[in-house]
Amino acid sequence: METIIFSLIILIFSVVIHEVSHGMMADYLGDPTAKFSGRLSLNPIKHLDPFGSVILPILLLILTRGQGPIFGWAKPVPINPYNFRDKKWGNLKVAIAGPGVNLLMALVFGLLMRFFPLPEPLFYFLSIIVILNLMLAIFNLVPIPPLDGSHILFTFLSEKAWRIKEIFQQYGFLILVLFIFLGFQLIFPLVFLLYRLIVGQPF
Repeated sequence: METIIFSLIILIFSVVIHEVSHGMMADYLGDPTAKFSGRLSLNPIKHLDPFGSVILPILLLILTRGQGPIFGWAKPVPINPYNFRDKKWGNLKVAIAGPGVNLLMALVFGLLMRFFPLPEPLFYFLSIIVILNLMLAIFNLVPIPPLDGSHILFTFLSEKAWRIKEIFQQYGFLILVLFIFLGFQLIFPLVFLLYRLIVGQPF
């Protein structure tokens, strides 16, 4: 039970930091929409998404009986790309900021585990932080709307591929739900590989 509670707390703060990073990058690029909306705050209440922050983690807890991965996301921060000084690459930079900060957190805590002797309970809890942030980073890089990976993909699509973008945007949430329940396990090998490379030992 303690592990589940700790995992939920880490998940919530990791997705909050993820979204705040998007907003901070947008603000840096000239778009203060997230700041004016009060979303550059670490207060979780401002970022909770009914499905991604509450329903999905509870469903995963029930389906896996508390033994599987707990996952979710926060409410996306509002962004107006027309305010970006960098019109060409602004969306890309904002999209990368979220997964980038999750990878950075995984790297910092993972290297701490690798190079410093830690008590076993602390080592275990830090491993949860690393795993959850790696999962968040990789999951968000999947090119399905509204995930960050879709914004990265759309940046490089030509105007001739507008139909692909239109279909993805129209059916993105449905495809995303199907991916979570049918294909989410596909990212596990990469998560555990990165964990091993950072920490120096398997999870």
